[in-house]
Amino acid sequence: MRVRCIVLCLALGVGALCSSPSRAEDVRLLSVGVRGGATIMGHPVLGRSEEETFQEYDVVGTLRLPWSLYAESGWGLTTQVMGTLGALKGGGETAFLTTLVPGFAFGPRNSLFSLDIGVGAALQSRSEFGRQDMGGPFHIAFTVGMRVPVYGDVGLGYRYHHMSDAGLYGSGVRGVDMHMLEMTYTFR
Repeated sequence: MRVRCIVLCLALGVGALCSSPSRAEDVRLLSVGVRGGATIMGHPVLGRSEEETFQEYDVVGTLRLPWSLYAESGWGLTTQVMGTLGALKGGGETAFLTTLVPGFAFGPRNSLFSLDIGVGAALQSRSEFGRQDMGGPFHIAFTVGMRVPVYGDVGLGYRYHHMSDAGLYGSGVRGVDMHMLEMTYTFR
């Protein structure tokens, strides 16, 4: 059991956070939610501008992983993995989209407020959307988000979500830069 935890920790690139033995029971569902967003044509954040306007709608679940560092003040850094199931629409076409993104979250312990960042994988059922060719079904996903509490265990957030092939399918393909709003329920 401990060997699997250490291998997972190293695979996520967070070996420095594994100063004490972790238990698989420490992995738990942190939050579930819905989110949606769109591209802003002509304003790329990473890469080149999209040739089509895109929308993305999905359900999201986040697992808290057992490795974290917190200061005496209660603020700290924890590891997590976010997974989504949804749809990507653009150029009159719709694709099934799923992502798996490990990352880090910064904020107070047991609070709805958080800032997070992660890099992972995206898989979509189609790669051509009107004039835009995304090259193939597999993409690298990069995400940065912020969530704030609004009522009880419900939070609202903004997320920047980038997907691209990172050169895997050649130089003529483009990714997408999504600006998304999300609503989540956090389990404490």
